[in-house]
Amino acid sequence: MSCGIRKSIKHIPEVKQYSLEIPKVNKINDSTFSFNQNYLTKNKQQLWELYIKGNPLQLGYNNGALTQNLMQKQEEIFFSKVEGFVPSKFKQNLLRGFLKWYNRKMFLNVREDYQAELYGLSQYSSDKYDFIAPKFLRNMYLHGAHDIGHAMQDLMVVGCTSLAVWNENTEDGDLLIGRNFDFYVGDDFAKNKLVQFVEPEEGIPYLSVSWPGMIGVVSGMNKEGITVTINAGKSKIPLTAKTPISLVTREILQYAKNIDEAIAIAKKRKVFVSESILVGSANDKNAVIIEVSPDNFGVYKVENTSQIFCTNHFQSDAYKDDKRNQKHIVESHSEYRYEKLQELLQENKKLNPEKMASILRDKSGLKSEKIGFGNEKAINQLLAHHAVIFSPQKKLVWVSSNPYQLGEFVCYDLNEIFSEKRLKSGKFSRSDLNIAKDPFVDSQEFKNYEEYKKLSSQIEDAIDHKEQMLSEEFISHYQSLNPDFWLVYYQAGKYYFNQKEYAKAKTEFEKALTKEITTVPDKENVEKYLYKTLKKLK
Repeated sequence: MSCGIRKSIKHIPEVKQYSLEIPKVNKINDSTFSFNQNYLTKNKQQLWELYIKGNPLQLGYNNGALTQNLMQKQEEIFFSKVEGFVPSKFKQNLLRGFLKWYNRKMFLNVREDYQAELYGLSQYSSDKYDFIAPKFLRNMYLHGAHDIGHAMQDLMVVGCTSLAVWNENTEDGDLLIGRNFDFYVGDDFAKNKLVQFVEPEEGIPYLSVSWPGMIGVVSGMNKEGITVTINAGKSKIPLTAKTPISLVTREILQYAKNIDEAIAIAKKRKVFVSESILVGSANDKNAVIIEVSPDNFGVYKVENTSQIFCTNHFQSDAYKDDKRNQKHIVESHSEYRYEKLQELLQENKKLNPEKMASILRDKSGLKSEKIGFGNEKAINQLLAHHAVIFSPQKKLVWVSSNPYQLGEFVCYDLNEIFSEKRLKSGKFSRSDLNIAKDPFVDSQEFKNYEEYKKLSSQIEDAIDHKEQMLSEEFISHYQSLNPDFWLVYYQAGKYYFNQKEYAKAKTEFEKALTKEITTVPDKENVEKYLYKTLKKLK
């Protein structure tokens, strides 16, 4: 084992400088817990709400003590997902060795106060996964999981969409921002959403939406009206992990009051993946996109317009000659969603929070074409971990509840939450401003989509194991559940091809090619299969 890896495995942050009161959690009922002024509670929309305050170490301890059960459950879901991807014990050992090597320098790129917070949080992690890495390091690795995932396989696990509008594009002229966070690690991972209200000893109080065990920020707003949302870009594979992007955005929320301060913070951190950070600012009444990657940095600002869109490709001058980014625009679904946003803005003038919610929930293709549910070319891909709407000048935030972004959007007022008023009322949300759930949730089409997702794993198993037979009825029922989606025909085609039923396979591949296929590589795969099938039929 190299000296660098040994040093990183043993690394524990210096925390002696922080005063600490070990939390004694008071359980009020099954869904409400408290310690001093720190709270965890579950609202009627099933969102967990966490309020914590203190120095970095105390924040970590308070967070861990209150969310321990939820955090351990989240860790279990995440690691069992990895086991599903890598079932062989030998390969799991290889992966573990690789992660130790890959993450060996991460702690050198994480602020010491965040390390102290992670250390406090990690005291409440499960013993079950100590074989992967010691608790503190494992916690830090998990904060880089989003980055590592899309760096290692260019896994676009995240095909997010965000937009900001102001002046003539909103009902009241104020800045309004919407985002879908399409990060999918399975339905179980998305069940326990956590809305965190954090009052750090230093810096600005903020709200963040993510999951238990997360101190980084993927979607959030601070009390000054700075908002951050992240969208993955196309990355080259870096040689070592640096600063996880969610800790860069956390730093922006905690310390920036305007766009210039946000840019300065992003500029000084070394990241290891490509990411777009949409930053909105009440003080500037404007929004920009900060585009970061391991060896480039750009800021995209709009001139002569009051709207800015962010999908998954870079738009600033710094990346105009970037070959990887150009290829991504041509081959992925990013440009399609960008055009769809333009179309929706033409149809929906003068946006307000309700209209923004309807944009984030839109499931159709360009010109309202039916492209199948779950198609990544849609703004709403029916897999979002959460959607959020920000009104920075009013300090209001709306957070979607399950399922996806279809449930009721719960409204939070940061002016009230970080004030004496909340301490007296004990309430977090402004239910009078909530946005109603999408009627689609109660439709037969949605029930069909949920059944389609369950049957998808059965057809995948049958494709992988040729001895597993599926009936004609099963396949036609599976296709009837999501008839506009290209994938149901492609999967059926692959199944028939493996069963050497080439005439049936040909029909299915031809049907798939009549639908709106998600990416250029996907379309090429269908065409390759069709070509192989035609050769077999000769």
